[in-house]
Amino acid sequence: MTIKVGIPGSLLYYLYYPMWRTFFNELGVQVVTSGVTTKNILDQGTREALADACVPIKLFYGHVMDIKDRVDYLYIPRVVCLNGKTVYCPKFLGLPDMIRYSIEKVPPIIDVRMDTRQGRFALLKAYLEIGRILGSPKILVIRAYLKSVGILYRYNRLLRKGWSPVQAMNFLENQVGGTAFADSTKPSLKFAVLGYPYAIYDSFISVNLIDKLRKYGVRVITAENIHPALLALQRNCSLPKRLFWTLSDRALKAAHLLFNQHRIDAVLHLTAFGCGPDSLLNKLIEMEAKKHSDIPFMTLMIDEQTGEAGMNTRLEAFVDMVRRKKEALACQK
Repeated sequence: MTIKVGIPGSLLYYLYYPMWRTFFNELGVQVVTSGVTTKNILDQGTREALADACVPIKLFYGHVMDIKDRVDYLYIPRVVCLNGKTVYCPKFLGLPDMIRYSIEKVPPIIDVRMDTRQGRFALLKAYLEIGRILGSPKILVIRAYLKSVGILYRYNRLLRKGWSPVQAMNFLENQVGGTAFADSTKPSLKFAVLGYPYAIYDSFISVNLIDKLRKYGVRVITAENIHPALLALQRNCSLPKRLFWTLSDRALKAAHLLFNQHRIDAVLHLTAFGCGPDSLLNKLIEMEAKKHSDIPFMTLMIDEQTGEAGMNTRLEAFVDMVRRKKEALACQK
């Protein structure tokens, strides 16, 4: 009987799912995902999670509830550090325990610790441990790991070409969809949308932010569209030391790079209510934005109560303001 492993469609799913899916499939394991976010999934997560948890964590709970009764294992790795320098949000580190002890009747959780600061082959050892749990031969696990690393490389290349995570995942799995999503109108503006990928790319909690901007004639750039080498050039972003958290550090470097290049018309920061690292990140981006007063900046905050009407109003007004400003500057030249 084929083993089924469940991968919740939230948080690090948007960054590493193609790698995880390939790894498990190569071991002969069936991967089950919770699919796209719905109101029912968010409502379930809101009921199960702590009241003061941020909306992405509540959403993750909902995705777990959606698949927990259909799988033999839940895959919730304890991802600490993957670049040897910065760490992920503390809630990510405690997530396996939070799920295990707060939700009833959850299947066994594969919560292998991943921390590349522990040595050159720390990540390989983590995947070997996953293989041991599933009873897979060591040589098969190594082959699966190497193939999954190659898939992750291809996935990131597609993201840097402007593909959305959903489209890139679909292309790698089914080999369909040959170009990035086309804008419904010829883009006349270019916006940077910064924040955490699990907020930006989840069309439900972001209220279709990226699609809405494209319909308004805006080309969207995110941190995932930028090559890591360019981000690395930003070093500590004029701070005394590097920002602790991996995704915050990436978003802040993207902000500094894009502001300094002056090739964008505006910057939007999508932030989640109740997120500690995000509140600090927003302030740091805002401080950088004040140094570039010619580039409009706006913060959009989301939570489980975010309404589409309010988001539409703010976006339409902001896009219209930026477009009028650009047209006025063009007339002065």
